[in-house]
Amino acid sequence: MVAMSTTASEGRASRFSAVLRGDEERVTPLELFFDLVFVLAITQCTALMAATPTWEGLAQGLLVLGVLWWSWVGYAWLTSVVDPEEGSVRLVMFLAMAAFLICALCVPEAFGSEALLFALAYGVVRVAHILLFLLASRDDPGLRRATLGLAISTAIGVGILLLASAADGALQGGLWALALALDMGGPLLIDPAGWRLVPGHFAERHGLIVIIALGESIVAIGTGAGLHVDAGIVLAAVLGVAVAAALWWLYFDVVAPVSTSRLIAAAAGSERNRMARDSFSFLHLPMVAGIVLVALGMKKTLAHVGDPLQLVPAFALLGGAAIYLLAHVAFRLRNVRTLNRRRLGLALVLLALVPLFDGVAAIVPLAFLAAALSALIAYETTIYGEARQRVRHPERAA
Repeated sequence: MVAMSTTASEGRASRFSAVLRGDEERVTPLELFFDLVFVLAITQCTALMAATPTWEGLAQGLLVLGVLWWSWVGYAWLTSVVDPEEGSVRLVMFLAMAAFLICALCVPEAFGSEALLFALAYGVVRVAHILLFLLASRDDPGLRRATLGLAISTAIGVGILLLASAADGALQGGLWALALALDMGGPLLIDPAGWRLVPGHFAERHGLIVIIALGESIVAIGTGAGLHVDAGIVLAAVLGVAVAAALWWLYFDVVAPVSTSRLIAAAAGSERNRMARDSFSFLHLPMVAGIVLVALGMKKTLAHVGDPLQLVPAFALLGGAAIYLLAHVAFRLRNVRTLNRRRLGLALVLLALVPLFDGVAAIVPLAFLAAALSALIAYETTIYGEARQRVRHPERAA
């Protein structure tokens, strides 16, 4: 009887425990499944901004994206500590997915009739995240302290969003901005040594989310084109793919392998965790936001190829690409301590040209952006030819 009781208690413990990931670097199928919900979230943010193509609509869409991004980031850290497919973690991940899906469904009215439901569902997503981290940190005092610190900033952020659901106008937007700032700022006050991560897995997870964001730009081409396909739509679609391909190239050709190798080479503990927090959790947000804005600009362009492009969509198209490039500049400055003047210069040029494209036929700024990004890639590939090959094929350099 004692043996049977012991076996039963061990079985229950195994079901309600978290299995640590160890050194396994592959992204699991459940993580990819979880990320599919984020696909809908990104699509909904684009739809929110497209339905209200004003500065206020843009701000609302980016605030929602920031809040949802920070919840996704939490699970990226979590699944770099625990195996999401073992123990009770799998079931809680499914619960978080359901709550995340509800958040995504509420996005179009997140500042309106669905504000409270969005905040409640978001609270479930974040509470599940904290509970799983507490489960994983049972035998790790450093991780437990970091998790308790994160729980405080999470509670503050969720609480302010609940307050925002009862407000409207500028006050509501201000509360959203405050909630996002305090929630994202929480980790800056926590000792980073307490966190745990598998660097290769962590970097790959963020690379995959960039691909998901780029996929939204392709979807935007399709939804913007509508049912009638003519010569103008064909040209705009080709240019749109060229822009999306350029954004992919700018990240995955050199930036992704360099950032991954540097994260792996960083000393485990505070140094690596700070790099992961700054380079991936923080700086990948403007990258994703920039891609989403470009997707919005392309959607509006495909919907009105020959019509004048208004100022806000023009900013989304060119300003989104500029934000993406500026994030790359900050990324390199943080990790390599050098300034990429070419990407910085092009970003400033794109921002400066936004007013000039106000009222110009929509196809013109899209063609200009495709040409400018292609020229940047050609130039960088030429001047960094040997260094690029060493980064992309380190086995040949050895």
